Amino acid sequence: MIRLLPLLLLAAPTVAAAGGFQDTASLDRAVAAFTGHAIGDEGGARTAVDARLKLAQCPTVALSWRTPAHDAVVIACSGPDWRIYVPMRTVPAVGLSGATVIQPPMQRAEAVIKRGDPVVIEAGTEGFAISREGVAMGDAAPGARFMVKVDDARTPVQAIARASGRATLPGWGE
Repeated sequence: MIRLLPLLLLAAPTVAAAGGFQDTASLDRAVAAFTGHAIGDEGGARTAVDARLKLAQCPTVALSWRTPAHDAVVIACSGPDWRIYVPMRTVPAVGLSGATVIQPPMQRAEAVIKRGDPVVIEAGTEGFAISREGVAMGDAAPGARFMVKVDDARTPVQAIARASGRATLPGWGE
């Protein structure tokens, strides 16, 4: 019985992969290839993707930077639909004796939606679309989240600005 335990432990990753879950080690390799740095290295992922995650298998993952500051890599799958964020280790400046580099603030994009503007919120996929009209409760640049007051709703709806007067719901078209 004791000799079977190591065999069962060695078979556990195979069982998880056979059970339809995404191999997190392959995600780690993809992030390392995308960033050009190994896990734990400056400019690479802080840590490995948590192996306890039970993500549905994805035939093709898409990798992108979360922000222009390259603070995290977004790993996304469109079928089945899931997304995770992998935080990065920042690269210290050379010649500053280990001092932390303070990044200049990123310039804010010009707001395409202003408070009080009429807004059309759209969401949909191929063969399905829904839209709703409302009034912006704040300013928003493209890609920024803001609240929209819809006439017959008691509470405002969160939306993501796309263009002047146009927005989408979070999770649709991000």
